[in-house]
Formats: sequence, structure tokens, C-alpha cells
Amino acid sequence: MIKVKNYVFKDENLIIRALTHSSYSDNNYERMEFLGDSILDFLVAKYYFKHSNYDEGVLTKMRAHTVSMVNLSQVFDTLHLADLTKLGKSCKSLTKSIKCDMFEAVVAAIYLDSDLKTCENFVFENIFLDNEKSLELLDSKSRLQEYAQKYNFPVCYELISQTGLAHNPTFTVRASMGEFSEVAQSNNKQIAEKQAAQKILDKIEEKT
Repeated sequence: MIKVKNYVFKDENLIIRALTHSSYSDNNYERMEFLGDSILDFLVAKYYFKHSNYDEGVLTKMRAHTVSMVNLSQVFDTLHLADLTKLGKSCKSLTKSIKCDMFEAVVAAIYLDSDLKTCENFVFENIFLDNEKSLELLDSKSRLQEYAQKYNFPVCYELISQTGLAHNPTFTVRASMGEFSEVAQSNNKQIAEKQAAQKILDKIEEKT
């Protein structure tokens, strides 16, 4: 029995293939990654369409952030999928790109093993998708960067500390731009950066 989080595979060959690198076998994750990528794009787009009123441009940025290599590789790590991977000797390490692709293949494997609704539940349980305030945070770094470029200010993000257990860390991050400096905490470093960026945007709004 092979289990990923709370999902138990009926056809174990699907998850084995999803986590097999091309350096190990020709029967690998690459075709499944193609399918999983499309499924993820659809499910995340559907979620943001139903749960926000942003225009197409912002929705596109939000979806791109959510399914980015950085985010999906973090989900791969959180699910401890490396424990199930099969790599050939020519593949020295699991890069973020490989982790991202393999997670997409896992999404495809769950879809092929069950149905779209089950796959959707798995995705939404394991990818950061939250309420309206959190949706705003997804684009806060981009909006701060646009403001900084307009006035020729550098933006800096600094990891102050990482505490807690390896599987449940707390990141403390400082965002700085010009005269503004704000700190935020989260169990996801990217989210902490966005929260700190949002705090600076809120301060800018107060002054204008």
C-alpha cells in the first residue's frame, strides 16, 4: 500500500511512475507531468475565479505564483515525496525543477487513480489557497516591486530566523524598501515575505 498524505493508491504503478526519474527508467514521470500541469492550472484557476473578483491580469499572476516551481517544490518536500523517488546514478540530486515536475505527475497519478473531484480535494488540501485577504497577499510582492521601480527604490527580503521542527518550521522575514521596514512570520517563507511586503504597502497607503 502506497499512501501520499491521506490518499491511498489503488494502482500503485501510477505513483511509482510519477516519482521515477528518466535517469532510472524509460517508464518515468515526464508524460504524467504534462497532464498534471494542465490539471493544476485548471483547478487553481477555477478556485481563484470562484473566490475572488480580481481581473484577468491579477488572476494570471496569482495562478502563476501558486503553481510556481518554488511553491510546488515546497509542497513536494512537505509531503516527503523524496522518500518514494527512484533516481538513476546520473541524477545527482532532486532539484526544485524536478520536485515541481514530480509533484505535477503525482497530481496526474491521483486523477488517473480516482477522479477529478478527489484530485481537486488533494490539491486544495496541500497547496496554499486561503481567504480573500490571503489572496491579496499572493500579489503583494509584485505590487511592492512595481512601486519600488517607479521611485527607483531597492527592495530587500531578509530571513531573520527559522525556528521550530523541520517538518513544521516558522520563518521570520524582514522586508525593506526605502524608509520602510516590516517583519512577518509564517510556516512558509514565501508567504512571510508577502505578508511583510503587504505591511509596507499598507504603511505607504496610510501616508498617501
